[in-house]
Amino acid sequence: MADYHFVYKDVEGASTQWDDIQRKLGNLPPKPPAFKPDPFEPAPDPDSAPKDKSWIDEKTEEELEDLEDDLDDDRFLEEYRKKRLAEMREVAKVSKYGSVIPISGSNFVREVSQAPQDVWVVVILYKEGFPECGLLLQCLEELAVKYPVTKFVKIISTDCIPNYPDRNLPTLLVYNNGAVKANYVGLHSFGRRCTPEGVALVLCQSDPVLNDGQSGSDPSGKAVLEGVRRRFIEKVVTEHEDHDDEGSSSD
Repeated sequence: MADYHFVYKDVEGASTQWDDIQRKLGNLPPKPPAFKPDPFEPAPDPDSAPKDKSWIDEKTEEELEDLEDDLDDDRFLEEYRKKRLAEMREVAKVSKYGSVIPISGSNFVREVSQAPQDVWVVVILYKEGFPECGLLLQCLEELAVKYPVTKFVKIISTDCIPNYPDRNLPTLLVYNNGAVKANYVGLHSFGRRCTPEGVALVLCQSDPVLNDGQSGSDPSGKAVLEGVRRRFIEKVVTEHEDHDDEGSSSD
C-alpha cells in the first residue's frame, strides 16, 4: 500500500499562536509581510486627457492639421492650434536652406532658374585648388547660415559654362524669378579684403538678395541693406571689445 505524504499550507501570511510565541522569544525570524499587489490603474486614454495649450504644443504639424475639424467647439483651442501651426510653418520656411548646396549642370535649371519666385539664388562658379575660390566659399558658407531663406549653390565653372576661363574665377551670379539680376567676376569685386560682411554689402547694394526670415513684412532692398549693415557694425564692435579684453588681460 502506497505511503502518501500530505503537506498542509495555510493562507500566505497566516501564523499560528505557537509561531507567534517563538518569534517573541527570538527563535523564529520576523514574519514576512503579506503580499499585496499594486493597485490596478488602467492605461491612460489619450482622448480623455485634458485639452489645453500644453496639449497643443506636444502635437506635430501633421497632427495639428488632422485636428482641424475636432476643435470646432472650443474657439480658444482652435485659434491656438492655428497660431501654433503658423509658427511651425514659419520656422520650416526660415530653416529652408542654411548651407551652400552643390549642384551640377544637369540640375542647374531646376535648382536655380526654376526656384520659387520669392527666393533669391546666389550661384558661385568655382574650381577646386583656387585659393580665391576657397576664400569666397568660406564667406558664402557663413552667409548661408545667417540668411537661410536665401538659396546659396556652388557649381564647377566648366560644368556650368563650357570653357569658362579660369581667370574669371570665382564668379557670383545672382538669380531671382528665373533671371540673372547681377554678376560679380573675380574676388576684387568684394573689396581689398574679402569678408562675409563685405560680400553681404555688395550683394544687397541694389536688391534684397539676403533674407534671414526675420525681416518682418518689409522685404525691400533698403530694409535688408540696413539689416546687413547692422550685423556688420555689431561684429566690428564685438571684435573691438574682444581685442580690448585681450589687451587688458596681458597687462
